[in-house]
Amino acid sequence: MTALRDAAMTSKAWPFEEARRLLKRVERSGKDHVLFETGYGPSGLPHIGTFGEVSRTTMVRRAFEVISDIPTRLICFSDDLDGMRKVPGNVPNPERLQQYLQLPLTEVPDPFDTYESFGHHNNAMLRRFLDTFGFEYEFISAKDYYESGQFDEVLLRAADRYDDVMAVMLKSLREERRATYSIFLPKHPESGRIMYVPMKNVDAREGTVTFDDETGREWTVPVTGGNVKLQWKPDFGARWASLGVDFEMYGKDHSTNTPIYDRICEILGGKKPEHFTYELFLDDQGHKISKTSGNGVSIDEWLTYAATESLSYFMYQKPKTAKRMHFDVIPKAVDEYHQQLRAYPGQTPDQQANNPVFHIHGADVPASTMVVPFAMLLNLASVSQAEDKDKLWGFINRYAPAASPESNPDLDAAAAHAVRYYKDFVEPTKEFRAPEAHEVAALTALADALKSDEAALAIIAEKNAKEGKDAEAPAVDWGNDEFLQSIVFAVGKVHGFDPLRAWFSTLYEVLLGAKQGPRFGGFIALYGREESIALIEAGARGELA
Repeated sequence: MTALRDAAMTSKAWPFEEARRLLKRVERSGKDHVLFETGYGPSGLPHIGTFGEVSRTTMVRRAFEVISDIPTRLICFSDDLDGMRKVPGNVPNPERLQQYLQLPLTEVPDPFDTYESFGHHNNAMLRRFLDTFGFEYEFISAKDYYESGQFDEVLLRAADRYDDVMAVMLKSLREERRATYSIFLPKHPESGRIMYVPMKNVDAREGTVTFDDETGREWTVPVTGGNVKLQWKPDFGARWASLGVDFEMYGKDHSTNTPIYDRICEILGGKKPEHFTYELFLDDQGHKISKTSGNGVSIDEWLTYAATESLSYFMYQKPKTAKRMHFDVIPKAVDEYHQQLRAYPGQTPDQQANNPVFHIHGADVPASTMVVPFAMLLNLASVSQAEDKDKLWGFINRYAPAASPESNPDLDAAAAHAVRYYKDFVEPTKEFRAPEAHEVAALTALADALKSDEAALAIIAEKNAKEGKDAEAPAVDWGNDEFLQSIVFAVGKVHGFDPLRAWFSTLYEVLLGAKQGPRFGGFIALYGREESIALIEAGARGELA
């Protein structure tokens, strides 16, 4: 661990860069622990953005624990005292909730009839969500925090410094909004609704606010004990001041508010935390992913086609760069994740500190048992028209006899994911084409070359002669990917494909019905020599188109 800690102090991996910045902060402050925070709005269910925020924060926390022995905590704060502004469209009988608008989410009945309120339901879903992925965190409910008095000190300070906090907020608002804005949102003493009304008076000495409700009736309530909550921007800064938050990350859409959060935190006696702003995800059309519109990929959808770790890998990559997050990125993420797993054991500490799998798993990086790439499994599912993973295992065991679902659990899971992904995304878009005359000749030559040792060596020798090389004949090994790839390569060269990628495009489009495909020598080894010959000959005859 000492070598890894030394490497971490100079690593350019973004979690270590954030961790070193955070260490300087804590060393200056003399705090005895570091507090990380993520926030959650329980008006809806946890989503892929929630996962990304907690996952990335955990990566920074893990990196900090490598470079320092100062204890760390991660808080997940749920703003469940917020009033329900609109009825979600994805709940049972939404019309039942219409009468509860503006009530705190923890006082709105649960439309699923499983918890004491809608807020409690969504909080439970959040905690189950975080527990499923193994995150270590402390949960804090805004309802509990406000009502227990833990927020009272900051709320009284906000009343005392009301004009200063209001000045920060008013500068950021349009003129018509300024006329009715208040940092305080009182809870109506009779209806219990969260009131979005201006304050007639803020009495710092008494710790109360006075306002008129929608009927014109005047009320005075204490700012403490859960009778008042803060608007969401002031709440951000006040929470940082109250809890002593050292680090929080959020999406680019919050970035313009950062000076507001920071200044309010300072006015209320806190020290602004270190921030990390990440770019937002885009769909395949380049549009921002939205929970409302349902574009992009959800957590459940990703996990239908790949393991959690591949999603963590995707989250790790270039968080400050906007990335398109759609179904086509899943196979690439799976294979790149396993490439990094395989590389990790042989790397130096400097390299390991920069390897994404360390930031996903910490020091306990597992071994990859994926002896077949996910992209290859997809192509195998395609040509074999597999309905389940058992059919894929028939091919896998011929290629890797020692592999089994028990000894290769990630491969077993990937086989099942590949069949589902193929059925949902690949099969509907497959488009075979008939080969042209020169392609027929090349395909026929490839099939012939795979039929015997002599034919294979002859085509390789012909390629060498054409290139003016006096190369030694390779050892014949029909189970070796490299030997098979050399045959495929030789056929393309001999038959004049220039550039050579045109030959591989022919193989993919004619034989697999796709624009892209696997390393073809490896595909032959996995699918089987006889099966590959039959497939190539059928393609040459135009029977697949």
